[in-house]
Amino acid sequence: MLTWGGRGVPARPTRAGTPRRLLLTAGLALLLALAGAPALLLTGAPARAGNPGGECPPGQNDCNVWDDEPGTPGGPGGGGDPGGGGGNGGGAAKCQWNGRVIPCYDDLLGWFNNGDGCYYKLAEPQPTAPEGQQWYVRTCNGGDLGEQSVVLRDGPPPGYGTPPDPEELARRALASISLLPPRVAVAPRRSKGPGLVGLPVWMWASGGASYFGPLRASASDRGLTVEITARVTRIVWTMGDGTKVTCTGPGTPYSADGPRAGRTSPDCGYDRGYARAGTYQVSATTFWTVEWSGGDESGEIAQSRVSGAVPVQINELQVVTR
Repeated sequence: MLTWGGRGVPARPTRAGTPRRLLLTAGLALLLALAGAPALLLTGAPARAGNPGGECPPGQNDCNVWDDEPGTPGGPGGGGDPGGGGGNGGGAAKCQWNGRVIPCYDDLLGWFNNGDGCYYKLAEPQPTAPEGQQWYVRTCNGGDLGEQSVVLRDGPPPGYGTPPDPEELARRALASISLLPPRVAVAPRRSKGPGLVGLPVWMWASGGASYFGPLRASASDRGLTVEITARVTRIVWTMGDGTKVTCTGPGTPYSADGPRAGRTSPDCGYDRGYARAGTYQVSATTFWTVEWSGGDESGEIAQSRVSGAVPVQINELQVVTR
């Protein structure tokens, strides 16, 4: 494979609102009523476009090179949620249960303990308890209100009272914005006429913040705010013949009336062209870098997005002699 340089947090679950709060409150009231005796310990279940142009080589009397319409965008690239995400690069948040990422803190359930899969929150009001112990509302099975109980503990469980994880907040902020896959175009344009072997190819993508950045967002929790900035650092074109071309920007649209008509692209092109006739599928991947900072910490989250494919038809040079 040839590689050519180009000149050429997870979102917090939707809160259930008043019904969920009422259920939690009713359950807590019942549990506290059962917790009348100080020595009693309640336990729950186990934690489970488009102009023609051309350049004719010597001996070639007529040739056309066309640009193409934007291809159909593909789905988000790997590495993450769209913010998910997406391209979803980077690691996962710290709290997981049964293979899914969950918030490490919930303002109704409290703090999550990875060791047993339960959330813990101090019972309010506190029933009478032995000296040095406190009652906690425990919600197990990753936060299932049906798995709720009141337990007496000598101290808080692991993870209790920890501050928000800045990277988790960064991923929450990332989930609030859309990093769109690139809309790509090329010249020559198969729908108008084929290109020719050995002639340069132009590639470009739609500009704009949603496609290339910068995009900014923030997320806050318990007094901590994390800000993010997302931007594309490179776009890699797959030319369909085993060649990849890397560009640092969206590229320049081709114009038959422009100063570079029939010549190579000034910033994003396959300058040497295709070596053989055929129909090639061209696509592009944008690689995003999401920089975040907050809570005296900073970091990066990698994302990528993949375009749809654009067909390019290339014919052999034909020389007519008389």
